[in-house]
Amino acid sequence: MNYKIINNYKINAFESKERFLQEIENNKTILVAMNAEKIIKNDEKLRTIVNNNMGYPDGIGAVLALHHKGAKAIKIAGSEFWLDIVKRFHRTKKFYLIGSTEKVIQSTVKRLQKEYPKIQIVGYQNGFFKEGDKERLVQSLQITKPDIVFVAQGSPRQEFLMDDLSQKHPALYMGLGGSFDIYGGDKKRAPQFFLKLELEWFYRLLKEPTRVGRQLALIKFLFHMGTNRL
Repeated sequence: MNYKIINNYKINAFESKERFLQEIENNKTILVAMNAEKIIKNDEKLRTIVNNNMGYPDGIGAVLALHHKGAKAIKIAGSEFWLDIVKRFHRTKKFYLIGSTEKVIQSTVKRLQKEYPKIQIVGYQNGFFKEGDKERLVQSLQITKPDIVFVAQGSPRQEFLMDDLSQKHPALYMGLGGSFDIYGGDKKRAPQFFLKLELEWFYRLLKEPTRVGRQLALIKFLFHMGTNRL
């Protein structure tokens, strides 16, 4: 598999979504969306999880860094790719969903069942765990034995949870951030105009000005890339 080491993170480079789908078809691993903010994060626990599993270029910053290292790669937005996974495998694999609010997770499950009548969703759990919920979740995974587990929480919380769960029940895990909120109807993704210009980050900043601190990470990232410090 083609990958590059960027700030000591192993990031896989894919030339197409189809190639990515082929790679994960029978793979029990954790898919970690890599962007500029995550790449410059010096979190050794997160770095170990990424390097032992499969980081992929979810943001334009990660794509630019891979190109800078000489790899051919496209941006694979996790907020879209998880639905490519569903579309490809909904007739042959079992799914489990974790994350967001109870309202959103229920609406996500209902919409998936409507759009993919043959999908096997063997369980779901909102992302607000109470005492004992994690233990019950592990038991549920071991009983239902899903092939694919989607976890929609913030990063690195979702990566840490997926790492714990995968040790109890090996499967294909994918972290989705706020993807259930978009799919379930609570939030909207950026308009096509912003997506085509790779400016989704700017649209999200306009909608949520409190994200400015996170976007400063992109400036730091570009500086480090430009000075060959990644």
